[in-house]
This record gives sequence, C-alpha cells and structure tokens, in this order.
Amino acid sequence: MTTDPVPLGDLSDLADREMRCFPDIGPHGVLVCRIDGRLHAVENNCSHTNWSLAEGRLRGTTLTCPRHGAQFDVRDGSVTAPPATEAIGTFELELSPDETAVHVQIDRSMPSQ
Repeated sequence: MTTDPVPLGDLSDLADREMRCFPDIGPHGVLVCRIDGRLHAVENNCSHTNWSLAEGRLRGTTLTCPRHGAQFDVRDGSVTAPPATEAIGTFELELSPDETAVHVQIDRSMPSQ
C-alpha cells in the first residue's frame, strides 16, 4: 500500500467529543473525531449497511450508526455492538510541527467518490 498525505486543515477548533466529516476523501469520506484531546479518523461508512456514520452519535470512544445502531470503537474501528460484524477502516493522522494542520494518510489506490 502506498499512501499520500491529504491535508485536512486546522482542526484546533474541533472540540472534544465532536466529529467532522471530509466527504470527498476516499470512496466514503473520512470522519475525524476528537476524544480526550486525541484525534482519530475512521471511514465514514457503516460496514453493516454501507451507510454514512457522520450523522451518528459519538459517546466516549463509541460511534453509533444512525441507521441500525451498529457500534464501532473510533480508536481502532472494531465492532462493539451488532448488527455489524466487520470493523470499519481507520486512518493514520499526522499533525504539522506547529500543530495547526492535520494530514490523513490515504491509500492512493483507493478510488475517490
């Protein structure tokens, strides 16, 4: 897998326990969450129903799909409650040295929308 950094911009205004969706990155978009001061990035797609997770609920590290209630841990993409049985994709994030810009590592072989 070859990855390229994709700039997401300054996320310093993203509050703790909030999410921001970047719909034009990758095939389903990237959802960035801040939890306890740390940023996490997951694929914006429920593995159960191919549904956007951007309108889901984030409680602690658990992201709940708005369609059928499947739950995922945003730290590693693992399933924490059914009906989903497969994890969602996660992405590595890189902060700029001055911590004002965030880049997500995306597999350049992934199709975009």
